[in-house]
Amino acid sequence: MDLDVLRNKSMRYIVGLTSGYSCRGIDAVLIRIKGSGPALQVKVVKAKHFPYESGLRTRLLVTRKDAHEVGLLNFELGGHLADAAAEMCRMAHAELLEVDAIATAGHNVAHLPPRGGSIEIGTMQIGEPAVIAERTNICVVSGFAAGDMAAGGQGAPLSTFGNWSLFSREDRVVANLHLGGVTSMTVAPPALEEAIGFEIGPGNIALDGAIRILTGGTSELDRAGEIASKGVVIDEFLDFLLDHAYFAKVPPKSVAHSEFCPESYLRDGLAGRKDQSIADLMATVTAAVSYSIVRAFNRFVKPRFNVSRVIVDGGGVANDALMKRIRSGMPDVTLRSSDEYKLPCAELDAIHVAILGNEMICEQAANVPSATGANCPAVIGTMTPA
Repeated sequence: MDLDVLRNKSMRYIVGLTSGYSCRGIDAVLIRIKGSGPALQVKVVKAKHFPYESGLRTRLLVTRKDAHEVGLLNFELGGHLADAAAEMCRMAHAELLEVDAIATAGHNVAHLPPRGGSIEIGTMQIGEPAVIAERTNICVVSGFAAGDMAAGGQGAPLSTFGNWSLFSREDRVVANLHLGGVTSMTVAPPALEEAIGFEIGPGNIALDGAIRILTGGTSELDRAGEIASKGVVIDEFLDFLLDHAYFAKVPPKSVAHSEFCPESYLRDGLAGRKDQSIADLMATVTAAVSYSIVRAFNRFVKPRFNVSRVIVDGGGVANDALMKRIRSGMPDVTLRSSDEYKLPCAELDAIHVAILGNEMICEQAANVPSATGANCPAVIGTMTPA
């Protein structure tokens, strides 16, 4: 479809695709979008999770990959993303709808945000958009993080504009807490230029990584936080986990890809505590995730904003032990699941990606410099034609 024709449509149907740090699978949504910028209106039509088979998940979780493996995974993952997009297109056709575009964030294999004037800056996501476009015959928008970093930004979080569009109200300040592989927070005041967003630290990447290490790979997650809920927090281990330089950094900030991977963040600490029970160790890692969230809210958000409620999304919402600790640490804050807003918790990231794709099509800036630290608002993303 001609881009000008697509841009001028009264509404667009866009598929959004994500593959998060936790490497559990592809989250996909089909959304209907009207308008762009502050006038944006979004309705979720369909959402679905496409789990990875264990071999692919294991390969994606490896922190260091050589060029040969990256090249293979780029096309292999592109095929999986294309299959997910094709399934969403079939769902659309069943509803007598036609998909106008596909947007993908790809899968992070490297992310080195700007830190203290360092020249070591870069980002790379795999999941070849040309494969998706070829197999679906639909144009694909990708490369959002690189677009923001080229403008001097952190490259993440890029959910700020979407969260502001979905949750902001004229008479109150609303925040969003994302409990994904990496945790992040957006604060959405009435004015977009005053919105902030930042990545807090490790989430499911630490929780899943800990259970994999502790069980020798026989378990991949602490379902609903059942193991952690039976344990007691080990104070000195909690102090060890929270004694990380990233937590003290002031926003705008985003997590470097290798910063909180289980190998660098957890393995040595867990190896030195083999006399402790798995339940106590999982309780402590869960407490570290929750404490980092509460501390970040109290330090970076509470002094500046009177937040009326925090809307929570991501896979961590299903972790009862984690949610209980967050609620305990933020007793004066009303917490709501994004499901209550008809925005599925597990797929809100994919909704954000679809929104970014829409803004690129409409030539609207969507990187929000007050969140990413970019030098200026920028139209981010690149188009791969069908």
